[in-house]
Amino acid sequence: MTIDKTVSLLVIDDELQICRNCLKILTRRNYSVEYALDGLTALKLMASKHFDIVITDLNMKRLGGMEVIARINTSFPDTIVIVMTGYANVSSAVEVMKMGAFDYLPKPFTPFELRAVVHQAVARMALRKQQARLIDPRTIKKISHQLIGESPGIKKVIQMVQKVATTDANVLVYGESGTGKELIARAVHANSNRKNNVFFAVDCGTLTGELLSSELFGHVKGAFTGADKDKPGIFKLAHKGTVFLDEISNTSREIQSRLLRFLETREFMPVGSSKTIKVDVRLIFATNRKLEEMVQKGQFREDFYYRIFVYPIVIPTLNERKMDILPIAYFFLNQFSKKTGKNITQFDEKSASRLIEYHWPGNVRQLKNVVERAVILCEHRTITLKELPMLGEISEIDEMIESIPKTNEDLKALKKKIRQKAVNKVERNFILNALARNEWNVTQASKETGLQRTNFQSLMKKHNISRP
Repeated sequence: MTIDKTVSLLVIDDELQICRNCLKILTRRNYSVEYALDGLTALKLMASKHFDIVITDLNMKRLGGMEVIARINTSFPDTIVIVMTGYANVSSAVEVMKMGAFDYLPKPFTPFELRAVVHQAVARMALRKQQARLIDPRTIKKISHQLIGESPGIKKVIQMVQKVATTDANVLVYGESGTGKELIARAVHANSNRKNNVFFAVDCGTLTGELLSSELFGHVKGAFTGADKDKPGIFKLAHKGTVFLDEISNTSREIQSRLLRFLETREFMPVGSSKTIKVDVRLIFATNRKLEEMVQKGQFREDFYYRIFVYPIVIPTLNERKMDILPIAYFFLNQFSKKTGKNITQFDEKSASRLIEYHWPGNVRQLKNVVERAVILCEHRTITLKELPMLGEISEIDEMIESIPKTNEDLKALKKKIRQKAVNKVERNFILNALARNEWNVTQASKETGLQRTNFQSLMKKHNISRP
C-alpha cells in the first residue's frame, strides 16, 4: 500500500517496546513515524515539527495523556489524536472523545487494529483538507453544466460528453433513478453546435402512447375528440435543437416504430395529417432499465434498440463515486443557502462523514433533497447531524458508549462489545474505501492494502460486501 510520505505520525508512550512495535508496524505501510517516551518530550518535538497524527498513551508518569490531548487541541488543532491505554474503561473513552480525540485503541491491540485505526485517521485528514477547500466558494466548480466530481467514473462520463457533443450521433444514457440522466443530456446539448437553440425534455414514463405521440409529433384539428385546433409537436418546435426522451423503455412498440422512422428520415407526420414535415433535431435517450434484456424478452423493438445504441453513456451511482459526495453536497449547500437567504457555510466533520458513509439509494437526487431539508432546518452557519435526521443521528457505538454499566462484569462485557463493533466498522470502511479507490477491482484493492486476495475476500464476505 503506497502512502504519501507527508503523512507523519508521532507515537507517545513511556514503554519503549510499545513505541518500537508501533514504529515497526506503521513504517511497513510507508508512514513517516517518530516516537517520544513522555508527554513533555512529545510537545517539544511537536513545537519544532508538524505531525498529522498523534497516537498517545493515557497513563504516563511524566505528563499524562489527558493533559497532552488538551495541549495538542490548543496548540495544534489540526493534528488528529488517537488514544491508547491498558487501563481502558468506558468513562475514559467518553472523556477523551469529548476532549476531541479521534478514536480509542485499548491495549493490547493487534497490528491490523492499529493499521486500521490509522487508516481511518488518514481518511479523516483527507476529509478535513477537502472540507477546507470546499468551504472556500472559489473552489466550488461547475464542470460541464454542474457535472461535479473528480472520481474516475464521472471523469470518464465528462470525457464521453465532450467527445460526442460536437457530433449529431444518437446518445443513450444509462443510469439508476436520480443519477442525473437529464443533466448529462443538457451537458451534451450545452457543448454542441445546437447550444443556442432549444432543448426539450420529455418523460416518456408519464404519458400514454396517444398523448406522447401528440406531444412529440403534434396533431391537426379534428384528429381526435378534443382536438379543436392544430397543435405543433415538440419535434417541430425543436428544429435545430435537441430533444431528450427520458425512460424510453416505457414507450409502446407503436411509438418506437414512429421514432425509428423519424431517426432514419428526420421526417414525421402530425397525428391526423397526411403532410410530411422535415426537421433537424438531435435526439438523446435515457433509461434505467437494461434494454438488451427487454429486446430478448420481446418487450422492446430490436431494430429501434440498435438504432439508438450508437453512443451509450453509463452514469455511475453516487455510492460508486464516494469522493464526489462532498463537492456535490457543497454545491447544493451553496445553492440552497442563497435561495433561502441564509449564510450556511459548511458541514461539520461528523455530518460530512455521515454523508460520505451513507449508501444513497436515491443517488444525487436524494442527496439534493437531504441538503435542501438540512438548510431549511439549520439555524446556524454549520450543518450538524441534528439537521440530518434522515441519515441517523447517533450510531450504535455512540449509544453503547453513553450507557453506564453497573458492575465490573457489565463493564467487561460492554468493553468487549464496543471493541467488536468498532473493529467491524473499521474493517467495513477499510474494505469499502479500498474497493472504491480501485474501482471495485478486488485483486488490485487487496494488493494495495497488503492483504492476500483470499483474506480480502473473506472480509468482504464477513461484512456482506459485493460489487454494485
